[in-house]
Amino acid sequence: MRRAGAAASEAARVRFDKWLWAARFYRTRSLAAQAIEAGQARIDGERVKPAHAVQAGTQVSVRRQDLGWQVEVLEARDRRGSATIAASMYRESPESVAERERKLAARKAMGSNAADVPGRPTKRDRRKLEDFLAEP
Repeated sequence: MRRAGAAASEAARVRFDKWLWAARFYRTRSLAAQAIEAGQARIDGERVKPAHAVQAGTQVSVRRQDLGWQVEVLEARDRRGSATIAASMYRESPESVAERERKLAARKAMGSNAADVPGRPTKRDRRKLEDFLAEP
């Protein structure tokens, strides 16, 4: 039989992949586990395994594509809920928010300056290319 104190301490600890999934950083636990294995999600700046325990006060860093999050775990939950519940599970550092907003603004600015690409070539374009390549 377990003691009540042991059960309470286990409830405050959750697997890292489950926490990332519940906090809505990743759509599935398997994607969260893959990110952990690839080193894109870390605890206290160190690579860990997906089964590593997360508890309140832990510093977590998550990187997806070129965006990053530096968060402090406020609540260790293993059940996925609404986005508002997920957002209450962690607190993001102001530097992390500023850096991500800067990168998003830069990405948006680059998109407006990109050349207008028409997409797939049409049948007419293909015929013109074939005629050009067929010339002696």
